[in-house]
Amino acid sequence: MQRIIIIISLITIFTTNILASPKYEIRAAWITTIGGLDWPTTKATSEYGIKRQKEELCRQLDMLKEANFNTVLFQTRLRGDVIYPSVYETFAESLSGKTGRNPGYDPLKFAIEECHKRGMEIHAWMVCIPAGNDRQVKLLGKQSVVKKKPTICIHFKRAWYLDPGNPETAKYLASIAKEITMNYDIDGIHLDYIRYPENGENFPDRKTFRKYGKGKSLAQWRRDNITSIVKTIYNDVKSIKPWVKVSSSPVGKYNDTRRYSSKGWNAYNAVYQDAKLWLETGIHDAIFPMMYFRNNHFYPFALDWEENKHGRWVVPGLGIYFLKHKAHEWDINEIMRQIHFIRRNGLDGQAFFRNEFLMKNTCGLTDSLKCRFYAYPAAVPPMVWQDSIAPEQPVNGVISFRNDSVMINWEKADSSEAEELTYRIYASDFYPVDTNDGKNIICLKHSSNSFRYSTNDGNIKRFWAITATDRYGNESSPLELNRPADDERIISVNRLPEAPEGCTVVVNDVTGMELFRTKCSSDELIKKLHKGIYSIQYVLTDGKQENITLIISEHR
Repeated sequence: MQRIIIIISLITIFTTNILASPKYEIRAAWITTIGGLDWPTTKATSEYGIKRQKEELCRQLDMLKEANFNTVLFQTRLRGDVIYPSVYETFAESLSGKTGRNPGYDPLKFAIEECHKRGMEIHAWMVCIPAGNDRQVKLLGKQSVVKKKPTICIHFKRAWYLDPGNPETAKYLASIAKEITMNYDIDGIHLDYIRYPENGENFPDRKTFRKYGKGKSLAQWRRDNITSIVKTIYNDVKSIKPWVKVSSSPVGKYNDTRRYSSKGWNAYNAVYQDAKLWLETGIHDAIFPMMYFRNNHFYPFALDWEENKHGRWVVPGLGIYFLKHKAHEWDINEIMRQIHFIRRNGLDGQAFFRNEFLMKNTCGLTDSLKCRFYAYPAAVPPMVWQDSIAPEQPVNGVISFRNDSVMINWEKADSSEAEELTYRIYASDFYPVDTNDGKNIICLKHSSNSFRYSTNDGNIKRFWAITATDRYGNESSPLELNRPADDERIISVNRLPEAPEGCTVVVNDVTGMELFRTKCSSDELIKKLHKGIYSIQYVLTDGKQENITLIISEHR
């Protein structure tokens, strides 16, 4: 029979309520562990406490996954203490309620496993220069870096800081970053507070300056010190695992722009961060500038970052803690406008500080993300400056449809056997599946060679494809898992052509098993069917037949 493909689809009208969904977009949330601000709120003092602590983190990750986030910035080094067993620093108080007490499990290892199960990246967030306030250092006691390495520590305004001007500081912080990178399957190292403190012009580092200044101005020397630390960490991490992303969260305003003043609070002059230079010289993969501002304190400075990103990623951090919180009380539309601006002007995503306000759905923010901006999944972009060679596509794909699910199996290509790959699953009502369309993403970063997709929610798709992705985010060409048969007419969704007079309509389930035969009209037949995928045969009076695949969705 002549091949006929007719695609009839419900047309989704995109209004301001549902925005076009990019395939590539970094969607990140900071999970703060200091003081248990985001996690944990329960202490790991027993097996039950460990269980509750793990369940609490899983609830947060489930929420982020449901909202189609793809990146977690997980606070790993706090204030001279950490959340994993380290040879350099001891366990944080927030885990067990007592500084230095082992919580009885490895929280970082657990968080990595749970993020990867959900197809999300996790970046180890390191607070760099602060070593703790006076109380924190006292609690740390002999385990404090202040006691272990007093020559690289400076006291300033009732708190302790590593001295960026001492070359040993770069080595110390790089040792921690290397320890995390070597021992954990982390996706990124995220540097926070990689700068001088507020009122940094008064930082008491004149002794170090006299020793190491070498004729530079104090301000330039300080900027060079921070850049040297960043470069050391970047190079050391990349020498171990070049696919691990190195990023930071600089102050949200780099410097004054030609039209707008930073009002004295900027990265370059106030705290000696030359973050544009880090992007330009290739010692950073991404920045997450802390753009916790409104109106013209946000937009021109975000554009300034975009214009100077040098092919790397700029992901503005949004201050959602201002939403109806205490005295600040931002309107939710402030955040909505900022996301619109970010997408329209070619920045690489959004990060939200901090996760508590997503969990609480403050001012309906999380609902707005799920319904408007993050209605579909998005992938982290490929790190093409590090590697741009795509892996081979998967092979031997097999798909089987059942009334309540779709089962997929595949194999890794022989040439990719040595590579560590994950997979992306795509589906569409249209053939071929457009893998450049974010709306067609079903699953990201699936690491096994089989996949089951439940169709009980009515999200039923006819055509499927799978790609392989390497650790840099490079994606293979798609392996088509099914295609229309030569004699198949496709009707998608919820409509059938009127049956020719006298023909018999045979209704089969997706496996080909006959369910019933009828001579009723097409409209009457549609009303009899529950949501699912059906194989319909029109058996004509002359014995010929037409084969039709019908998708019944929940929208009828």
